[in-house]
Amino acid sequence: MTKVDVYEQAKNIGRALNIGNALDAPYEGAWDIVIQEEYFKLIKEKGFDSIRVPIRFSNKTTTEAPYTIDENFMLRVDWVIEQSLLQELNVIVDLHHFDELIADPIGNKERFLSIWDQISSRYSNQPSNVYYEVLNEPHSTISSKMWNEYLLEAIDTIRQHDPDRTLIIGGTDWNSINGLYQLELPEEDRNIIATIHYYGPMFFTHQGAEWMEPEYGTKGLVWPGPPPVPVEPVEAAQKVDWVNNFFKNYNTKTGADNPASEEALVRDLERAAKWGEIHDRPIFLGEFGVYSSADMESRAAWTKKVRTEAERLGMPWAYWEFAAGFGVYNRASSSWNEKLVDALLSNP
Repeated sequence: MTKVDVYEQAKNIGRALNIGNALDAPYEGAWDIVIQEEYFKLIKEKGFDSIRVPIRFSNKTTTEAPYTIDENFMLRVDWVIEQSLLQELNVIVDLHHFDELIADPIGNKERFLSIWDQISSRYSNQPSNVYYEVLNEPHSTISSKMWNEYLLEAIDTIRQHDPDRTLIIGGTDWNSINGLYQLELPEEDRNIIATIHYYGPMFFTHQGAEWMEPEYGTKGLVWPGPPPVPVEPVEAAQKVDWVNNFFKNYNTKTGADNPASEEALVRDLERAAKWGEIHDRPIFLGEFGVYSSADMESRAAWTKKVRTEAERLGMPWAYWEFAAGFGVYNRASSSWNEKLVDALLSNP
């Protein structure tokens, strides 16, 4: 393998945006986002360095081996990479929403490896600022033991075609920090960036999100806690002991004891950075954001704190996301949400 400075590769990612709800939808447009050529220029001119492109490859393959990916879909991915590079944006090709693998990891293992065989063969001649993210948020039926085995085979598959490509790999439990501590990367392959996603606490960041379980339905949470007036959780939240306890602590505790405190956020990200130090791996914060049902002042405050802490700890990052429910850009008015932009891009 050619010697690659993986820390420099991580640094080059810099400040990124996820172009979510587009190629990761069941089909592009199903979730109201179709990627437009103008988006790449907008993102570059605003001051971002990279884009992370969540892509649902799994439902674009044949149902039987060799699980060939639809060529028209691959041409669309080609176009996204091309447009990114034309605007001098680094681009992360992220294998996203592989629902079939989550539902049946053994039955879909060969499809998983075939997808990476095809991607790495097709893009092996791309420049070094194209990155591969091996699997977004392994969870549920994919145990840490299983994932540590699968990722080795995926790396071997990729390296056969693309030995010098920088890879991005996270742990189980939705790329959580806890999952990071269960991750086992091949010691001999140093061209790998470890990744985490951070949405803590999710009762704040995902409040009122329509796709979440009913206990996440409480709205009106502000950040940081405690709130000026106690928030009464919805009935579904009151019926789950650990959720009810969260709200009790959120409403009453101060400082580091509050689960929605600045101190808790810093503690979490420092724990991730510590793993990187121990294992000599750079850490990429691949997703973070607050859903639009939260108040804007809290969204901006939380986003800025996560971003500045990530940068303090040497983590490149990618905000979730460009122009949907968490979005930093309003497609209807063709305007940026400047409070979120300031939270993400203002210098200390």
